[in-house]
Amino acid sequence: MNQEDELQEQLKWQQQISNLENVVKHYLTKEAVQRYGNLKAAHPKKALSIIMLIAQLIQNGQLSDKIDDQTFKDFLLKTQEQKKEFRFLRK
Repeated sequence: MNQEDELQEQLKWQQQISNLENVVKHYLTKEAVQRYGNLKAAHPKKALSIIMLIAQLIQNGQLSDKIDDQTFKDFLLKTQEQKKEFRFLRK
């Protein structure tokens, strides 16, 4: 692929993400939208995974009410990778 094709592909991808965000934001409260914006600025990949999760719930009809800030936090905790814990043993 040349640079122009790569640029077109990237623009297409960004447009799809933007469309997905617009759909999902209708199901978020004002506070949840604000939290999403903060998350997107700090951790774009995590924000994308949360938006995709919510979009799947919408598509499957599993979402009946708007998602408030606390529910959005719960989604974040569920998708967060488990941190490995290191212990040093002294002898």
